[in-house]
Order: sequence, then structure tokens, then C-alpha cells
Amino acid sequence: MKRSRKSAIWLIASVIGVGAIAVVEVPRIGKVKSTTGAVLIADIDPRKQVPLGGVDIAGEVGGVTVRTRSGATGFFRLTWPRAMWRGQQLTLQFRDDGYQPLAVKETFGPELTVAHLAPSRPAAAPPGGSETTLANLRIRYSMKGTNTIDVGSTEKTFEVVNTANVACRRHPACSPDGRWAAALGSFQLDAGAGQEFQSARVSCVAGPCPFTRIETDNFSRGGRVISGTLLAWSDTATFLVEAEVMRTALSDMIRQSYPSIYGRTMTFTVPLGGEGPSIQADVNGTTIVFPLGPALILTWASCSLQVTADQSKLYSCTLKPGYRFR
Repeated sequence: MKRSRKSAIWLIASVIGVGAIAVVEVPRIGKVKSTTGAVLIADIDPRKQVPLGGVDIAGEVGGVTVRTRSGATGFFRLTWPRAMWRGQQLTLQFRDDGYQPLAVKETFGPELTVAHLAPSRPAAAPPGGSETTLANLRIRYSMKGTNTIDVGSTEKTFEVVNTANVACRRHPACSPDGRWAAALGSFQLDAGAGQEFQSARVSCVAGPCPFTRIETDNFSRGGRVISGTLLAWSDTATFLVEAEVMRTALSDMIRQSYPSIYGRTMTFTVPLGGEGPSIQADVNGTTIVFPLGPALILTWASCSLQVTADQSKLYSCTLKPGYRFR
């Protein structure tokens, strides 16, 4: 009888202790100085969630409103005039021409925000006209160096699958600040006997790219076999690996690569030292070369440019109404 009574007392004490621990861990207190996130095109296919730059963003919490614009990678940061208490309601407004306005209400805190903007209307052919078809697209640019024999180029996309805002508790990989659970993705390519990769580059082309980074770089110096490891600590991100397959000699040359096309958006990179990029395409059966130039003006697409961490240039071009890829 005494043993049963002691067991019951210990059980009650244990329950009370657990409850006390829960009470300590549940409250979310403290202040936050800024709100960060990324803006993407809304699509069920992660590869088509291209970053959106130049989006007008307004945030309101505790009666305080601040504004900013997203950068070329879709990244944005709202800096509050003073540190604000967590737990309040945060309202975010996203606006950009060509996309439906988006309002997001969430609990204010340090969590990363990923906003997906839907196009305001689907691209369509002009009234009474038919769509112009672009096919067999190639990217052309010049490089000064000792590479003369361009065997070709290679490109590969892969995803690093992750879920945003999951606390990094005993998780094998974490965000750089140790706060969020992260995922690692890797790739390896072999150029074949007697050949090597040059001008290899890795770019995040879709998903919350601001919350990714290259963990191991065994590709930028080239070689027969290249590999790398990427870290993502928000939602699923898509990466593009590109490289030229070369046989060495001494001369200048024109290089070609192929863009990565998802839906109505085309992305490609030009390595450090690449000059005079242009796009070659078959337009309704006729081959035409379109110089990009510093202004990025194309009659059939709207393009943006960003310089990546390895100083290569990442281009993203979205078709205008009346055009389509084939």
C-alpha cells in the first residue's frame, strides 16, 4: 500500500514537472528588428517558381508601416524603426505590375516569409493574331583564353528539398545561424576521357534562393570530374549546373550553351569573362540572333540580370504575350 502511494506521488510530481517545463518553453517573447523573405512566381512546379525582383512590399505591425522592394533574387528585408515585440499581427502587402496583389497576415516573429505572386492574367496572343514560336534556342558569347576546341556544353537541374521554418533541433543540417532545419543536395558530373569541364557554375534559379548557399565547391576550378554540395534552409530550391566541355588549345572562341526553360521563363548563365551575350533562336522557322546588350532589350521577352557569388551572370527572360517556346 505504501509503495502504491509513493508511486502515485512520484507520478503526480513528474506530471507537474513536465507541465512546468512546457510553460517555460511555450511563451515566445522578445523583440525583432527586421522581417526577411523572398518573392517568387506562383506555380505548383518548384522549378517554375522564379524569383521576382522589383516587387513593392509594405509591412505593418503594431501601427508601424515600412516599405521596401525585392532585389534581383527576390530577397527583401523590412527594417523596423525600432525593435518590435513578437506575437503581434504582421500584415504584408505585395504589388507588382503583371501580378495579382497579395496580402499576407501572420504572427510577427523571426520566421522567413516566402510570398508567391500569381500572374494577373495568362499571356495570350494579340487579338486577331497568332502566337510567334521560338525554338532551338542557344546562348552565344565570347571568351578570351586558351580554349579552342569546344566539344559542347552540359547543363543539369536538381532540387534541394526542404521545408521552411522548421526548428533545427538535432537536425543533421541547419541554417548558418543555427536556427532552422536545412537540407543538403549534391551533384557530380564526368566530362569523359580526354576532356574536362571549364567555366563550371552553379546557380539557384527557382525557389527561395536568398536562403541557400554553396557548401562545397569542387567545380569552379574545372577538371574531368566536378561536384558540389548546396545547402537550403527555407522551402525547396532548384539549382542549375552549367559547364563547357573542352579540349585545350590556344585561341579565342565563340561559345554556345543551352538555356533552361520552364513554362514561359528561360534562365541561363554567362561565366566570368564572357562577353557579348546573344540569343539564337528559330522564329517561325527562320534563324535569328538577338544581341542582349547592356539594356537587356528583346522584342519578345522581358529579361533581368543578377551577378552570382562566383561573379557569373544569371539571366532570366519571361516571354511577352503573343510568343511561346517550343
